[in-house]
Amino acid sequence: MKSLTRRRALQIFAAGGAAATVARMPVLAQSGDAFPSKLIRIIVPYPAGGTTDQLARAIAQPMRDILGQAVIIENKPGAGGTLGADYVAHQHGDGYTLLFGNSGPSATASMMRTLPYDIHKDFRPLSGVVKVPLILAVAADSPHKTVKDFVAWARPQGTALNYGSTGVGGSSHLASEYFNELAGTKLQHIPYSGGAPLVTAFAGGQVQAAFVTGMDGAAMVQAGRIRYLAVASPKRTEVLPGLPAIAEDVPGFNAVVWFGLLAPKNVPDAIADKLNAAIVAAVRKPEVRKFFIDRNVEPWGSTPQELASTIDAEVAQWGPIIKKANITM
Repeated sequence: MKSLTRRRALQIFAAGGAAATVARMPVLAQSGDAFPSKLIRIIVPYPAGGTTDQLARAIAQPMRDILGQAVIIENKPGAGGTLGADYVAHQHGDGYTLLFGNSGPSATASMMRTLPYDIHKDFRPLSGVVKVPLILAVAADSPHKTVKDFVAWARPQGTALNYGSTGVGGSSHLASEYFNELAGTKLQHIPYSGGAPLVTAFAGGQVQAAFVTGMDGAAMVQAGRIRYLAVASPKRTEVLPGLPAIAEDVPGFNAVVWFGLLAPKNVPDAIADKLNAAIVAAVRKPEVRKFFIDRNVEPWGSTPQELASTIDAEVAQWGPIIKKANITM
């Protein structure tokens, strides 16, 4: 048997290295170029038919057209959105399971002592889809036409007045406690299981005010049950023309809910970039923008960094309010 020369050994080594490189190519391609190769699941951590579900479905169809693969919605409600969020946090970071999240997971971190995930460590923000300014609503027959008038009436009433919400720890609940703090009112919280019971409560006089979204509130306004006073964005918004900002009478007030897509933390950069590009392109489609604007929702389509900064700001904003109001879940 001939001995193996140094030159021959190097040739064999080089050939083996090249073969190994070729063998790895499909895996590397799957990190970006070949993604997606199967359907993508968007987990909505709330029941079907609600605001979060409707917004997620509005973005799923155009994402499917852009990515060339099926994009389906799966509802996994429970525990104020934390069950669905926890499910996604513990999935593989391959880009095929995403969370359609909102402000809830950010706030919930301050309400639960044993939250099974960390909003910062377990998720990678992909893109904010929309911003939804909450709206301060009163009963349709209320004599108060402005926030200033409402506050002047409510302050002397102390705890005799009530505000309604669609659940403990939800955005409407937190916004109401924030309003109490900045406006100097003491309205008491009455939670309801959804928009329909809240409408009934307005009609029966059990609540005098509530924070609602334009999507949820539209039917109540059309039915003549409630009337909008002002929007909770820092300034007036084009999607709710004619409504003043609460901050004009209650300086510093801001309660805008974000909705967006997040992935498990370890999703590769190439896949995260491709998903971000698809989400932004979907939000920019004229028919999608029209769907959002017609429902008093602001199209966003942010960078991952913008969504991450928004989450950080919310944790800082809502944490002290939650603790002061002793809100727990």
